[in-house]
Amino acid sequence: MNLIRKYRNVVLPIVDAIVIVVSYCIANMIILNSISINTIFSRESINTMVIAIVVYLFMLMIFRTYKNITRYENGNDYLVYVLACLISYTLIMCIKQLFNIPLVDIRVNMIAALIIVVAIIGYRVMARLMLTEGYTAPKKDDNRKRVLIIGAGEAAKVVIGTIKITMRKSYNIIGLIDDNVNKVNYAISGKKILGTRYDIPRICEENKIDLILFTISNIDNKQKKEILEICQKTQVKVRILPGTADLIKNKNLMSSFRNVEIEDLLGREAVKLDNDNIESLVEGKVVLVTGGGGSIGSELCRQIMKYNPDRLVIVDIYENNLYDIEQELKMNYPQSKIDAIVASVRDKKRLNEIFDDYRPYLVFHAAAHKHVPLMETSPLEAIKNNVFGTYNVVNCADEFEVKKFILISTDKAVNPTNVMGATKRLCEMIIQAKNKASKTEYAAVRFGNVLGSNGSVVPLFKKQIANGGPVTVTHKEITRFFMTIPEAVSLVLQAMTYAKGGEIFVLDMGEPVKIYDMAVNLIRLSGLEPNVDIDIKITGLRPGEKLYEEILMAEEGLQSTKHDKIHIAEPMNINMDMIQDKLERLQKLLDTTDNEHLKEVKECIKQVVPTFRDKDELNNEKMKQFEHQKKVEQNQGTNIEAIV
Repeated sequence: MNLIRKYRNVVLPIVDAIVIVVSYCIANMIILNSISINTIFSRESINTMVIAIVVYLFMLMIFRTYKNITRYENGNDYLVYVLACLISYTLIMCIKQLFNIPLVDIRVNMIAALIIVVAIIGYRVMARLMLTEGYTAPKKDDNRKRVLIIGAGEAAKVVIGTIKITMRKSYNIIGLIDDNVNKVNYAISGKKILGTRYDIPRICEENKIDLILFTISNIDNKQKKEILEICQKTQVKVRILPGTADLIKNKNLMSSFRNVEIEDLLGREAVKLDNDNIESLVEGKVVLVTGGGGSIGSELCRQIMKYNPDRLVIVDIYENNLYDIEQELKMNYPQSKIDAIVASVRDKKRLNEIFDDYRPYLVFHAAAHKHVPLMETSPLEAIKNNVFGTYNVVNCADEFEVKKFILISTDKAVNPTNVMGATKRLCEMIIQAKNKASKTEYAAVRFGNVLGSNGSVVPLFKKQIANGGPVTVTHKEITRFFMTIPEAVSLVLQAMTYAKGGEIFVLDMGEPVKIYDMAVNLIRLSGLEPNVDIDIKITGLRPGEKLYEEILMAEEGLQSTKHDKIHIAEPMNINMDMIQDKLERLQKLLDTTDNEHLKEVKECIKQVVPTFRDKDELNNEKMKQFEHQKKVEQNQGTNIEAIV
């Protein structure tokens, strides 16, 4: 076979010449109704065969068919063979008429032409099948991964073709899944459509599927979530093709697929933005982002650059992250002005220098200490960085006449039970008070947890699963609101366009998610069984940790905006005199105590932030609600049984 491949440009014309001779022999036998050698190889027949070989091979070469790679030929290539043979037949007829050469009857030529085109295409198709499919019977010790493909569209066709040609020794495609019941039992590229999404568990079990490839790209997130949840029941590894374009860009098929992420199971639709309004604010302006190396800050920088700012100034104290985002943006936007500055928001003098040098038009303040347990043990650091750091940036924005200032806040600022949440609540108070005394328009955007951010629960779970477990969850009933980083940042930019000054924008985070359920999903997405392959360990609530975050939509006075995912909380009645009083108390605390005196620190924070509550009190209330709900559900079940 390898020898044939090496000399294919010689072998194929010889085989085609033999096909032509045999075709004319068969045509002679059919028309003349004779198997006599003298009859079949008469003078006219030999003349015709010689001319036919020259004409057919010449036309096949003219159409460059011998340059085709047989295993990659398709329907369009076979049409070229038909066209070449049709022209060849026509030329032979013209030669017969013009040069008066004794050739066989027109009927023999016609039948021979039909046999030639069928034979030439036929043996090439057989060769392609042998090269891609192979004809060897399946071996009992077949170690190939058994694959089920979800989707029966163009992407699936490309995947099947690629696996057949280059990966058939590693993967065995068992069949396809498609929700169009009219397609069931039909085949694509020789692979049968076995059923709909609801048949996935049965098909996986009956066929011992090792890998599911999800190839549908034009599907809404809710539908994708439903299909992936069905796949989870099979305990089979699932990989997703983001789009058909990824197949074109990437020569390695399997690297085009990605693992299923927890975002795929949220079922949230893509955020729709008014890009024109965002662009009108950003384009041609100097934009400054504090904390620009962090998860939210770096994504802010990426999305801001899409709207063509005159200059982007990125400020961060952690040089490694700052360097990474600077290099990424300069590679993607080589002509743009991007300045990365190592500085702390605690350093008012350094901030003054930066604001004086660049005179930003827009400021996004994302710099903050955000980890709840760490700030419980180092509360003074949270006060220094979150409260006084924000106060410094706020004052610089006022002094250097920034147009808009956006604070990145958190749902933990709502009735906070921890130091981090309380400091962010005070930051919200600062910007609302400052807005009353400044020409700068100050606003805050408040949202919950973002998936995949530094130190968040999803990367932790993934690391624990990779290490063989256990996966640690603090409480079985703990819930959180989740949003993807790009989604959150997109809404921050949109909220900026609505800001007139003094607003706290609240992002609709959808339904809260149980952290325990998230751990179960991530384990199953890894092809493992929770509490069988990977243990889930309940460790107990950490310092300052709530069982749940407040439902943002329940905050009193919440107003709607033009965007259905952005709302405005009722502004607090607070002024700069009140803020100064609170800051003086905190400064005195910083001057007179240390992190060892946690009780004194928290008492002072409670005085400064009246909504700061004890976490045990709130969690006990929540547990009582859970218990009450369970009793109600049990009673309803008992009543139904009694009725039956």
